[in-house]
Amino acid sequence: MTQNRTTSDALTIMHRRYYQGKPERIAALEEARVNDEVARKITFLREEEGFSQLELAELVGVAASVIGRLEDADYEGQSLAMLWRIAAALHKRVKIDFVAISHDFSEDDHK
Repeated sequence: MTQNRTTSDALTIMHRRYYQGKPERIAALEEARVNDEVARKITFLREEEGFSQLELAELVGVAASVIGRLEDADYEGQSLAMLWRIAAALHKRVKIDFVAISHDFSEDDHK
């Protein structure tokens, strides 16, 4: 077992206190990161095209509240089919990429 070195780095301290050795919390954090990334991407692409949420919703064929929920980082109900519909309305395509998740954390990870 590796002994934790003393640090004053807030990120390291918080990770040790709330995430280290707690895989369920790390999984929840990763899910939140994905939800946030999807929400930000939809918002960015919509705004880049100059559409309001209502205008994009009309193009996709859903209520404006659906677009609002998808742009909320706390929303967990994104479906690939809906992302395809949004992408098509914005003349884009969905690209899926699988990347490794690091469950380890070291002070060097965020310097």
